[in-house]
Amino acid sequence: MSTFKTMTDEELALAYIDGNNRAFDELLSRNQEKIFTYIMYVVKDEDLANDLFQETFLKVITKLQNHQYSDNGKFIWWLTRIAHNVIIDHYRALKSDKIVDAPRENDLSNLRSASVMDGNRESELNNAQVLKDVKRLMEALPEAQRDVVYMRFFQELSFKEIAELTNVSINTSLGRMRYALINLRKLTRQYNVNLNLE
Repeated sequence: MSTFKTMTDEELALAYIDGNNRAFDELLSRNQEKIFTYIMYVVKDEDLANDLFQETFLKVITKLQNHQYSDNGKFIWWLTRIAHNVIIDHYRALKSDKIVDAPRENDLSNLRSASVMDGNRESELNNAQVLKDVKRLMEALPEAQRDVVYMRFFQELSFKEIAELTNVSINTSLGRMRYALINLRKLTRQYNVNLNLE
């Protein structure tokens, strides 16, 4: 572990991409306070900040695993940008819950064309297959990891709620999710399964 202490954040990120999971633990411990403080400063609500913090690190894990990080600047800036986008997405989702009527002159009848409907049906079928594949792959996960994936993605619980339901800390819930995502990624490669939603 002492070798990690001498590495820069950028080197740790690249080590994690290369498969060294302990490098991520060091990245998390170095940056979690800065990122949480930033989120808390913006949203000014501790429960919401906790949820957005967990969501941020899930996105970071996914982006690193998908090789969407390149060492072209300070890691903390990249991390902060992801946190910022998570906050923006949260507020956009709140706004989209409000119903907006289209003006009368706005003719949307062309959206009923057969090609659009067929495309939507094809996406629906693809997404249903992806969810079926995810559930099948989840059966191969250890129970604790399977539970956190199910509660987060299928019951849409926050990490705080998951932690309370499973009697563990929020960080343990995040850790279980991280290892679940690592294992799911391995399984998708092993069985050549595409999990992209449309």
